[in-house]
Amino acid sequence: MAGFAWLVPRAPKGPKPPRSRYTPHPEQPSRYHRTIFISDTHLGTRGCKAELLADFLARNACQTLYLVGDIIDGWQLKRRWHWSESQNHVVNEILRKVDEGTRVILIPGNHDEFLRPYCGRTYAGIEVSLEHVHETADGRRLLVIHGDQFDGVISFANWLARLGSWAYDRALQLNEMVHSVRRGLGLPYWSLSAWLKHAVKDAVEYVCRFEQVLARAAERQALDGVVCGHIHQAQIKQLGKVLYLNTGDWVESCTALVEDARGHLEIVRWAACLPTPASRGAKVAREAAPLPA
Repeated sequence: MAGFAWLVPRAPKGPKPPRSRYTPHPEQPSRYHRTIFISDTHLGTRGCKAELLADFLARNACQTLYLVGDIIDGWQLKRRWHWSESQNHVVNEILRKVDEGTRVILIPGNHDEFLRPYCGRTYAGIEVSLEHVHETADGRRLLVIHGDQFDGVISFANWLARLGSWAYDRALQLNEMVHSVRRGLGLPYWSLSAWLKHAVKDAVEYVCRFEQVLARAAERQALDGVVCGHIHQAQIKQLGKVLYLNTGDWVESCTALVEDARGHLEIVRWAACLPTPASRGAKVAREAAPLPA
């Protein structure tokens, strides 16, 4: 990420951001994965869970790390600069993985579309690619793509997408207020904004259409599945002959898609590890992909 520093708008002069409460946990050994996929971290926004993301990256090692779009929120940084110390920790954890030999592939999304002109190049050891075909340990070939290219609102009404992004940011602010109250009461993490999306019928229909379009795109390329982000809804499901996998996000659900040495794929919900009295000692929630036929 350090190689992209000159591409991001400069921070205005002013007081330094507050110190992060993030501290690594060396007493807990890292889990090793063959591959980790994360997306929609939206670094540069107040709603991103940078401390949790840095914690996840510190505790989970991998052979290949895919950053599947909207890693840096260029839309927000153009409107108002926000960059905390915990977001620096995320960047440092990614660069540390590069230094340790992890292959890191960045696939720009619509919020970090300023990186798309640099696809095909490598910066600070991070490969930038518009899309990528990943082969799992058991031989399945998966299209890895952010997914905004198949979103009609993004493609044909960008102004509406930006208006929606602004409204979504306001919902995330309310979400943070709810989270703070629940944490004070010792309750586990719960996302109000995610609940609202699931409760609205039109949003559910939009998600279903998005999934079907992505599955058809993978099928046209004779691939076994597709890994994407964009809609902030982690999911693993079989759609006809295509395995659809969505990595989720790090502003609402704090999810990642991981692959083990046998090619087994599952969603990890890192928010289950929030250090509240109710969640202390809880196991990480996981959702596994169906085994290939």
